[in-house]
Formats: sequence, C-alpha cells, structure tokens
Amino acid sequence: MVSNEFQVPGRGSPLQRRLPWILAGLSTLGPFAIDTYLPSFGAIAADLGATELQVQQSLTAYMLPFAIMALWHGAVSDALGRRRVVLAGLIVFALASVGAALATSIGELWFWRAIQGAVGGTGMTVGRAVVRDVADGPMAQRMMSQVTMMFAVAPAIAPILGGWLAEQFGWRSIFWFLAAVAALIACACARWLPETLPRERRQPMQAASLLQAYRGLFTHAGFLRLAFTLGLNFAGFFVYVLAAPVYLPRVLGLENTQFAWLFIPAVAGTMLGAFASSRLAGRLSRLQCIRIGYGLMFAAVMAQIAMAIGLEPQRVPWATLPLVVYNTGLALAMASLQLMLLDLFDTRRGMASSGMAFTQSATNAAVAALVAPLLWHSALAMALGALASLLGAAALFAWHQRSTKR
Repeated sequence: MVSNEFQVPGRGSPLQRRLPWILAGLSTLGPFAIDTYLPSFGAIAADLGATELQVQQSLTAYMLPFAIMALWHGAVSDALGRRRVVLAGLIVFALASVGAALATSIGELWFWRAIQGAVGGTGMTVGRAVVRDVADGPMAQRMMSQVTMMFAVAPAIAPILGGWLAEQFGWRSIFWFLAAVAALIACACARWLPETLPRERRQPMQAASLLQAYRGLFTHAGFLRLAFTLGLNFAGFFVYVLAAPVYLPRVLGLENTQFAWLFIPAVAGTMLGAFASSRLAGRLSRLQCIRIGYGLMFAAVMAQIAMAIGLEPQRVPWATLPLVVYNTGLALAMASLQLMLLDLFDTRRGMASSGMAFTQSATNAAVAALVAPLLWHSALAMALGALASLLGAAALFAWHQRSTKR
C-alpha cells in the first residue's frame, strides 16, 4: 500500500531516486501518443478512406484538447491532490486508446484522439508540480533534468516501435500498445506514487476563485513571456516531428521504418542537454545555463540553413545531425526556464504548470495545423521556420530579463 503521508525526501532517499522514473513514465504518454503512429499515416489513410491531410489533422485533434485541458489538470490537482488526478487521467487515456484502435472512420479516430488529448497531458502537467512539491533550488533543477533525460528516450523509441508494429500487426496495434502503456503506468503510480500535496496546502475548487486565479495567471506579464519562450523554443524542433510523415519520405527519401534518422539525433541531444543541466545545477546560475542553451540552438539552426542551401539532394545523416546540437541547447535551457516560471507562483504551482502546458500545447497545435503543412516540402523552409521560432523565443526572454531588472 502507498502511504498518503508525504515527507520531503533527503538527497539519495528512495523517494528521490524513484520519483524521476515515475514522472518520466508519466511524461512518455505525450511523445508516444504523437510519435508512435507517425509511420502509419499512409496505412491509416488507406484503411479509413481518408486523405493524407485528414490523417495529419488527427494530430491537431489530439493537441487542441491537450492544450485546453492542460489548463485544468494542474488546478484540479491543486484542489484534489496530485495522485488521484494522475490515476484518473491514465485510466481515461487507456480507454480512449482502445476506442482509437477500434475506429472505423476518420471522424471516429479524430474523436478518440481528442479524448486522448484531453487527458494526455495530466502526467506531464501534474508531474512538474510534483517536482516543486518535493524539491527546490539545485535539487529541483537536477530532478527536472533527470526527468527530461529519461523522458527523451521515448521519442526515439516511439516511431521505430510504431513502424515495426504497423508492419507486423497493422496500424491498430499501435493504439492497443498505447492502451497497455497507460495501464502499466497507472499500476506503477498506484503502487509507488505518493501524494505530495498535503491537505492544508490545497486550494478550493471555487469557480470565482479559479476564474480570478486564471485571470491573474494569463495577465501576468512574466508568465506570458516565459511560457511562450518555452513554447517557441520547443516549436523550433517539434516542427520536424509534426512534418515527419511527409518531410522524411518526400524530402529525405526515407521509408516508414527509417524514422530513427530524425528521432535518434534529436533524442541524443535532449539527453545530453538534460545531463549537462543536471550536472551544472548549483555550479552555474540558471541564467548562464539558458544563455549557453541559446548559443547552441542558434548554431544548430544556422547549420541547418547552410546545409539546406548547400546540400542537394538532402541526405541523412547530415540533414538531421544539427538536431543533436539544437536539442542539447533546448534541454539545457528548459529546466531553468521551467523553474523560473514556476517560482513566480508559490501557492498555485499546479495552475502555473497547467498554464505552461497550455501555451506549449497551443503552440504545438498551431504548428501542426498551420505551419508544418506549409514547410514540409522543403529543407530550407523547415530550417527558416525553426529560425523564426527561435528568434521569437530569444526576443521574449530578452524582454523578460530587461523587465525583471527594472
């Protein structure tokens, strides 16, 4: 039985060692729900009588509810506790995955993907609040970085596994697999995840109080600057993920079983950056980590542009190697930016995490629906899109730094 009594963990305690693994498991649902079925877009279109663009919009059907409901996951966990919200989200996700596996039309697939999206961010959103419940300072940065490092493996495994499942058992097996993953994580959380928010620290779920809190959150200039900084940083890489079903076969000439050429470099960079962030916690300031991260991201984007202009036709691994550098910088800056944002809201960390997830997911949904289809025909267009996203993020963060120094 899991005790509901929570004690702040000491360094090296069983809870501190276990929590990053649990939270990383919770965070895997996001990339698995997005990346695992990417190689099967053609098979889904053929089976359900849909167009390529209609199947692409199943990503939007997932991400839009993901963004909207992310606003509530953290706030509900502030009122009811972290553990029960996580478990409820995992159960609903598993049931929605079964529905997607049984879909007989593209409309049904959109519906079940929307249900998946509505609860798919529960673990990621509430998990960030759990980190701040149990740790602060360098310990919090180390824990957040450890979660990022372990979570980074999922995007590399997901499309490879999804391509193999689709080849061997058909595209529906991918959603049966997602249902099984959600069920396993739910069992692990039921056994090992403690309640980290004591009753005396919970916030009431009153409509007027919540409305006022959300108004305060989304009119808080510091929150908006940092949340969209995080979202645009991530979009500079994620546009490649969202465009992958078209970009990889048409521009890079890859097969459905060769998505690893994109995802392994990206994941290697994420793990390297997260490891560096964990090791540098307490040695370098958050601002120094963020600046180094931006230096790496800009270097990577400029390399992508140079290769897109000078390398024709586009070939792997050269076309995807800059993602190692970009994602190293992305992960190095991410933990510090997230903690910087959460520290703005001492009593509403769950809600702040929800707002963070909402802005990132809304950005991802916009990229999936509008940006990726415009860019996926050209390596140069993709690189310039990543540059525009990164420039926007850097400008927002510079604005935030100037504002906090006044």
